[in-house]
Amino acid sequence: MTLTQNTALLFLTLGLALSACKPDSSGAEKKQAEKLGPKPTLVSIAKAQSQSIEITEEAIGSIEGLVDPTVAAEVTARIVKVHVNPGQIVKKGQLIATLDATDFSLQRSEALAEVARIEVLLENQSKTVARSQALVGKRFISENAVDNELAQQKALQEQLSGAKARVDSINHSRGKTKIYAPTDGVVEKKIIDSGEFVKAGDPIVQIISNHRLRAHIPFPEHLSAKLKSGLKIRLITPTSDEPLETIIHELKPMIIESNRSIDVIADIIGKSGWQAGASVIGTVILGEQPNTIMVPEQSVVLRPAGEVVYLVKGNKAQQVIVKTGLRQRGFVEIIHGLSVNDTIVMDGAGFLTDQAPVEIATKTSI
Repeated sequence: MTLTQNTALLFLTLGLALSACKPDSSGAEKKQAEKLGPKPTLVSIAKAQSQSIEITEEAIGSIEGLVDPTVAAEVTARIVKVHVNPGQIVKKGQLIATLDATDFSLQRSEALAEVARIEVLLENQSKTVARSQALVGKRFISENAVDNELAQQKALQEQLSGAKARVDSINHSRGKTKIYAPTDGVVEKKIIDSGEFVKAGDPIVQIISNHRLRAHIPFPEHLSAKLKSGLKIRLITPTSDEPLETIIHELKPMIIESNRSIDVIADIIGKSGWQAGASVIGTVILGEQPNTIMVPEQSVVLRPAGEVVYLVKGNKAQQVIVKTGLRQRGFVEIIHGLSVNDTIVMDGAGFLTDQAPVEIATKTSI
């Protein structure tokens, strides 16, 4: 063996010896990590509170318009102009349509001429009666002749009354050639347009009024014993940001056969934004349940054992199986498993297991 080979072998032996003497740093770090344990989970906490809650039932229904008149012609005539269009807002008394009044003007002129003719005849007959009554006193004519003159005078008076009534009737009909909105509302559709001929009763426009509405909400038939007129009901609709609290106006006496439900009716009066035909969510308040333990919804999580919450014990989370009840406005009723003022994990509960270490970020009061 040469000198160079001996030197190389010597350095290799020294390197192996030094490597064997070097401590295992990775094993020490692992032992240190095991000693410290897992990193705690950052959570927020709250206390279980006792409060009164409402017992409610909820269902979806629809809104009906109580005032949705179809404005129709009351006389036979040609339409000169329809002054409104679909979607237009109208006020009570606003001009909707104008009909041709020419025929009524001519009839009125004819009726007035007839009134004038009868008035002339009646004036002449009155003079005749006066003369006859003077002559009968002098026995120049018989009393029968006077009676005949008086009868003719009475007949002319009745004819005059009839002719004047005809003038009034024609004036009334001519007034119906201008059609006005019977209520505030929105024009739903225009059925007949300008230039068309209409008969009495033919529809011209339909107006929808949202001033008086009625909500129809079907609730399951098993609630029939609990529902009654006068109960409070909260209503919300997609067309308005403003909820409404009112009372049940009435219940339909019969179960709806198609879906086995009870039709609950509530009136909506003078609410802007609420529209006929829209959907509505109704929440009936059946009563109040006092001294109920409530916790935030996010504090209740589902595990293989069931629904659980995590109590905070020191710096650890203790799993507790609970029985839940009503859910209302982001909170859950705890029927069994917790006591009032128990400190529980709120945000972060979904990341925990039993006895997991926790670090409290904030404390929330409910």
